[in-house]
Amino acid sequence: MNEEYITHEYDVVIIGAGGAGLRAAIEASKTGVSVAMVCKSMLGKAHTVMAEGGAAAALGNKDPRDNWQIHFRDTMKGGKYLNDWRMARIHAQQAPDRIRELETWGAIFDRTSKGLTNQRNFGGHTYPRLAHIGDATGLELIRTLQEKGVHMGMDVFMEFTVRKLFTTNGIISGCFAYDRNDGTLHVFKSKTIVMATGGATRCWSVCSGSWEYTGEGYALAYWAGAEIGDMEFIQFHPTGMIWPPSVKGILVTEGVRGEGGMLTNSEGNRFMFDYVPEMYKDEFADTEKEALEWVSEVVDGKLATVRRPPELLTRDVVAKAINSERDAGRASEHGGAYLDISWRNPDQVKKKLPGMYHQFKELAAVDITVEKMEVGPTAHYVMGGIKVHPETQETTVPRMFAAGEAATGLHGANRLGGNSLSDLIVFGKIAGEHAALVAQGLSDFLVINPVEIEEAIKETLAPLTRKEGENPAKVVEDLREMMQNKVGIIRTEKLLREALQDLDDLEIRSQKTSTGDSRIYNPGWHQALEIEAMLDVSRMCALAALHREESRGGHTRDDFPLPDYKHWGKINSVITKKDEMSIEHRSYPPIDEELKKLLDIEDLHEEE
Repeated sequence: MNEEYITHEYDVVIIGAGGAGLRAAIEASKTGVSVAMVCKSMLGKAHTVMAEGGAAAALGNKDPRDNWQIHFRDTMKGGKYLNDWRMARIHAQQAPDRIRELETWGAIFDRTSKGLTNQRNFGGHTYPRLAHIGDATGLELIRTLQEKGVHMGMDVFMEFTVRKLFTTNGIISGCFAYDRNDGTLHVFKSKTIVMATGGATRCWSVCSGSWEYTGEGYALAYWAGAEIGDMEFIQFHPTGMIWPPSVKGILVTEGVRGEGGMLTNSEGNRFMFDYVPEMYKDEFADTEKEALEWVSEVVDGKLATVRRPPELLTRDVVAKAINSERDAGRASEHGGAYLDISWRNPDQVKKKLPGMYHQFKELAAVDITVEKMEVGPTAHYVMGGIKVHPETQETTVPRMFAAGEAATGLHGANRLGGNSLSDLIVFGKIAGEHAALVAQGLSDFLVINPVEIEEAIKETLAPLTRKEGENPAKVVEDLREMMQNKVGIIRTEKLLREALQDLDDLEIRSQKTSTGDSRIYNPGWHQALEIEAMLDVSRMCALAALHREESRGGHTRDDFPLPDYKHWGKINSVITKKDEMSIEHRSYPPIDEELKKLLDIEDLHEEE
């Protein structure tokens, strides 16, 4: 095979152009190194724009009692103490500066009456902490970062899919990609690489992610030898649209509940009062009157002096509660729950939640100022990902870095709403900074084995040469349905073992898919190439879920319904590629004693 390919050379290659990738590119470009951004879709199309509610940072604007220590505590508690506490500390300490920095770059946030950046309440946060612009915060973040980044000299390769990371003697040396439009082949030689590829929720049939979210970043890193951690922890956002079917899974921002939205069942009961876990009992309201008093105080701009409404419990708790109501026969008309913000002043709803108002009006013919929304859990976020050093974001493969949803550590077993946007800008900056520092210290590019390039080309073009094979779209559809049914919100050993067998069967089918022979605008070809990554990422999730015999955060085992603090309390899963997919379990270093004092010691379940 003598297929032609184009070679590029850059000091730093960043794969992914969402918030983490853009922030990394800005930081790397500041140092003067050459930077390439390679993104699967169009610039500005990243999933960051779907983050509606806000970016969590302890600015203390809405409630002066807030500080980084409380943000750290909330993050650790929400993550069920399986977080890398070092990342949680860095995130809580640096998030306020990253938000202020965005403002100096032109980000326009909603304001308080005193002209400060406004902050709203969100699940799991003790105080109003989410800096926001209506319900379009992620869009404003991307707009600001792109506006800043395009003037810094980076080259952008849009609609490119990366197929392989190259290593030379175990060290990152470049990557192979193809242009989705014309099928041209490209080799990027690089001194360092930053993985900012987002998540993998497209592996489930009901998800908030669009077509790009197939998990290739995790798979690429895994195939290159990197450690992947905590892949059993998948966050099912409690409130996705569930009607009409054409919009099933599209996100309904947690900001609706932050602004006073109430969850009710088919009997009209506000059921979340029945699902407050013991560890949160002191923080949440017992009665509807108490909850409404809290909301009215926040609406009036005063300090909250009563406990929060139970709709603002962490996402894992709310999602499981909606599931339980459905199983008990109290679901909404189409199998979820009702979310009601219509008791608020219509003008306030339109002002605070303009995107939600128009989304439901246009897509579901529902006026949320007078009618209830119908919502249900949707696969939304992967807490797991590529293992990184907390202070540099370097992975276990030298010169490969990762940030954002592609990396793991910050969120533990469950992510708090709003922590994702601040995660992107905090750790995107750190990853870009250290990738550039390493690149600056290197004079030459490592040599990429030409045999590996030829192998990557052969594998990429293989689907185009197959005749009369199965449609790859059918294999992907069956994969997503299987994952939804067997590795979804509720799991059992039987279902997980079945899933692993199903994945083996799907892999055999995937190797026989046929797409036609054109490289130009051929979506079937693209999908056929994505299946390999989707299969391995699905395996990671099913394997890690099978081994974790307890329920915690975004992982629920029906056959092990309670947390097992004695055995699993501090142990995280780690997956690596050996002869086959291999799993082990280990802990982060013991938490700093001063930081430990900030936590609820009784929730750590430590023996005296």
